[in-house]
Amino acid sequence: MKWLLVLQAVILRELRRFLQQRSRFFGALVRPLIWLLVFAAGFRAALGIAITPPYETYITYDVYIVPGLVGMVQLFNGMQNSLSMVYDREMGSMRVLLTSPQPLPWLLFSRLFAGMCISLLQAYAFLLIARLYGVDLPWQGFVSVLPALVLTGLLLGAAGMVLSSWVAQIENFAGVMNFVVFPLFFLSSALYPLWKMQEASEVVYRLCSLNPFTDAVEMIRFALYGQWQQSAIVNTLIATAVCMALALWGYRPRQRA
Repeated sequence: MKWLLVLQAVILRELRRFLQQRSRFFGALVRPLIWLLVFAAGFRAALGIAITPPYETYITYDVYIVPGLVGMVQLFNGMQNSLSMVYDREMGSMRVLLTSPQPLPWLLFSRLFAGMCISLLQAYAFLLIARLYGVDLPWQGFVSVLPALVLTGLLLGAAGMVLSSWVAQIENFAGVMNFVVFPLFFLSSALYPLWKMQEASEVVYRLCSLNPFTDAVEMIRFALYGQWQQSAIVNTLIATAVCMALALWGYRPRQRA
């Protein structure tokens, strides 16, 4: 029962903070909306995508790019959460939590789960805007994509947690984040199909294939159409478990201290 109280308290605190910081909500949507409304619109006529699963017909570029932009929303939310963890660890509630008698794995999971809930709100807000803008997304996909969004949110939140455990000072975080976020996003299938990457460069294609963010994006893409790509799900689960283990290893010395 105490574990559930801890989880509830952390979730409510993060939701309250999120609702009070409205600029954080709108800021999370600015980047993907610029890609959708400006770049995708410009490339729409020039870059059609051939018939590849999960699509059953030729699609325009804006349809293809939406799953990757949803991943972008969750990626930046995970990094935002890691930034707040660096701050809270030094001055706020996380510092108190890490000295509490509660098990460290449950404390980290509570914070991770709370961040994932926030990322769901942001991801669904973006999907709704994209659908209302005219992007051809199935309404039933809003339901079928939920498990994929949950798993992606946990993966990227855990990755951000690992990053926050390595960064000692908040002043160093921005530079470190740039070396993580941009390679993860651009070396993936978020903007272009992997087969196009392979045509351009075999090295880039291999890097994209090994990128766990690629599996997360493909999992979202297939889930939007009620399909499940088993390899992407398995790889995402493994990557999430590895990141959680690294975060636990990184934070454990601080709890003992």
